[in-house]
Amino acid sequence: MAQLIYLAIASLDGHIEDEDGNFDWAEPSDEVHAFVNDLARPVGTFLYGRRMYETMTVWETDPSPGSGARVEADFASIWRAADKVVYSTTLPAPTTTRTRIERTFDPDAVRSIKDSADRDLLIGGAGLAAEAFRAGIIDECQLLLVPVAVGGGKAALPARVRLDLELLDHRRFANGSVYLRYRIGT
Repeated sequence: MAQLIYLAIASLDGHIEDEDGNFDWAEPSDEVHAFVNDLARPVGTFLYGRRMYETMTVWETDPSPGSGARVEADFASIWRAADKVVYSTTLPAPTTTRTRIERTFDPDAVRSIKDSADRDLLIGGAGLAAEAFRAGIIDECQLLLVPVAVGGGKAALPARVRLDLELLDHRRFANGSVYLRYRIGT
């Protein structure tokens, strides 16, 4: 059975974007980007909310990342090769290949995808992940903490949800970022 993994790049104070919606402070170094590529490489399906999907489409719709630095071109290739499921009530149609739209997030449907998948699923976007955390269907939480405190904004982890976590792995990078990989306790 595949695992459902939440992966987020967050500030040290736990935000994926600041109060103005900016996340430019989270741009990874080449070392961190290559590490994220290796995390994403075995993923068969990405699950996104509309906003995260629209942010990520650049990996297919903009030729710059695919032709730029080696780590960016590598991620573009990984992203294009994976299936994408976008949960949105407003997005009329996908703008990328291998993408389908679901109008509602149904935890049982995601469980079914996990049960039948031979590759892991990665959920992106704090809002969608919060729904999955509340439903108890996320197996792992992987955080890349960036050495900056932004003082507020969108939280990486949901409020009013208790998560008992078991540390599985960690790594420190030259730029001061830290990777933490946790199994979600049951």
